[in-house]
Amino acid sequence: MNKIFIDGSAGTTGLRIYERLKERKDIELLILPDELRKDPKSIEEALFQADISFLCLPDDAAKEAVSMAQGSKTVIIDTSTAHRTAEGWAYGFPELSPEHRQNIINSDRIASPGCHASGFIALVYPLIKAGVLDSSASLSCFSLTGYSGGGKKMIAQYEADDRDPLLRAPRQYGLGQTHKHLKEMQCQTGVDVPPVFCPVVADFYSGMQVTVPLHRSMLKGVGIEDITNIYKAQYNTPIVYCADCSGEGFLNACALSGKDSMAVTAYGNDDRIILCATYDNLGKGASGAAIECMNIKLGLEPGTGLEI
Repeated sequence: MNKIFIDGSAGTTGLRIYERLKERKDIELLILPDELRKDPKSIEEALFQADISFLCLPDDAAKEAVSMAQGSKTVIIDTSTAHRTAEGWAYGFPELSPEHRQNIINSDRIASPGCHASGFIALVYPLIKAGVLDSSASLSCFSLTGYSGGGKKMIAQYEADDRDPLLRAPRQYGLGQTHKHLKEMQCQTGVDVPPVFCPVVADFYSGMQVTVPLHRSMLKGVGIEDITNIYKAQYNTPIVYCADCSGEGFLNACALSGKDSMAVTAYGNDDRIILCATYDNLGKGASGAAIECMNIKLGLEPGTGLEI
């Protein structure tokens, strides 16, 4: 039976991974007691015992854990930003291509995608690969997320009894266009320049909706029907093409909250198109994606133990 270690199991991503895995009978979870969760020796011992180790840590701590694991046989699945564009690391997005999936199978170092980045990449990568969107296109991206994406500190702010009334309204951030996901978004899609990125956090716990607008001039002689056909051919599960994810003309960012799947859609007309990805920032945007990589690494169906 494969032994699985979650380093950082008390954080939002680690806790969701634990919740998904704790009832599974095909694996053994290695759990450190609270008093040893940050003890370097105990962590190193767990890394050397584990067949697969999830790193649910800040970037610097993730890099340190990778160093501690040198010489072990553990497969590392890192959910931090630290290794998503690093040489020698497989990018944990198997739906993008057979090569991506094979890299996950072959690698012992796997970087799980970022939450905002996952939607942008899912929407843009297939169009560039199909040759209908040029890599030189200047793109923009709007992303709406639940506050759980900000971790424990932000969750505490939003759920406090005496919270600031201003938190009722959506808040845009990353205003300086230096968001940590931009490098990943550019690298993994192959666009020449990073998109103008507008992330927004709102007053709901989990859920995410990423939109990328396109104008006819950005596309190489194709329209919305061609784009939907590309998505239909590209995705089946856990990412699926959805003809219409709206309810009475409204797109709900919470539509897949609690799920580990993603729905991609194209709205508009041949002149102006909105590409949209709807998912859970803690599901396909974090924990669910990491577990999917574990399943593939273990030779299982990608959706094993997930809420699809």
